[in-house]
Amino acid sequence: MNEAYSWYSQLIKPSWAPPGWIFGPVWTVLYAVIAVTFGAVFYKAFAKRLPWRCALPFALNLVFNFAFTTLQFGLRNNYLAALDILLVLATLIWALAVIYRHMKWIAFANIPYLLWIIFASILQWTITYLNAR
Repeated sequence: MNEAYSWYSQLIKPSWAPPGWIFGPVWTVLYAVIAVTFGAVFYKAFAKRLPWRCALPFALNLVFNFAFTTLQFGLRNNYLAALDILLVLATLIWALAVIYRHMKWIAFANIPYLLWIIFASILQWTITYLNAR
């Protein structure tokens, strides 16, 4: 994996890109929020106190979120990573819109995740553009 991170460090990035060390702490906090809030959604869905259609965008969001690292660093494919981050953003917006009427606290708790994904989407699309061949 160090080779993949070496590849990433050589990509052209915008001047406003954060330093690499910031991603670990940010994702640690966000994954804690995701674990609690998404876990609550899945628990309620399994307990039949929330329709499964409400849990679907949360499940898809996890799939796309976890796929990003493989696409970006495993395959070293900026184009697929750029597409994937948009799917992360779209499923997150969908999830928060769906859950809002059932469990408002989950929607509010995920605002930092939403803001980070908006930023990450802009960053990824900029990196993809700057490194297009």
